[in-house]
Amino acid sequence: MHLLQQKLLQLAEKMDISKIGLRKLGSMIGEAHPQKVKHHLEQLIKTGYLLQDKKSLVIKTAKENTKKNSSFFSLPIVGSANCGPATIYADENVQGYLKVSPKMINRKNADGLFVIKAIGDSMNQAKQITGGPITSGDYVIIDSKKRQPQNGDYVLSIIEESANIKRFYFDRINKQVMLLSESSLDIPPIYIHANDFSNYLINGLVEKVIKQPSFSK
Repeated sequence: MHLLQQKLLQLAEKMDISKIGLRKLGSMIGEAHPQKVKHHLEQLIKTGYLLQDKKSLVIKTAKENTKKNSSFFSLPIVGSANCGPATIYADENVQGYLKVSPKMINRKNADGLFVIKAIGDSMNQAKQITGGPITSGDYVIIDSKKRQPQNGDYVLSIIEESANIKRFYFDRINKQVMLLSESSLDIPPIYIHANDFSNYLINGLVEKVIKQPSFSK
């Protein structure tokens, strides 16, 4: 999920944003362009994170509209992420929904969760992830509310608008982030210096891997 969308959601949980103009909303989330604010509001509505009334005003967060009699979560699949180099464009469009039971993710609610489909096998040795390792075609559940990783956490990173999944380490001495592959392949790390953090965004931590179907003959 885009950083501006996360800020808009956080704002919507605190107040009624339906009566706030785009320019005012932008100033509250650090975005000077009203059309960008409008775009990200529309994306949140499209994905079901925000709801509308009959006058097309955003009135509440989608978690308030959860079906009380539903025993499943419908997690939005918002795109793909490369497990190697950051070469897959970070697509914000919902491509469908992954329906899972609460026990699959061991949570009482799905607030902040979304799904990424993994491309590539450079995390095919990441055995410490719940449900892992990650192989191409697997569904990876991301918690967008967890955006401050500790060393060793698995993260969905956005580098120059491209998405990837890696293991996070911060080298305080050299002031650099290392994004490591855990693979049977020989894949070098990605290094990000502190001065380049403006081109780097953590969209969330990996919560769990849902394996692609495997059928034995």
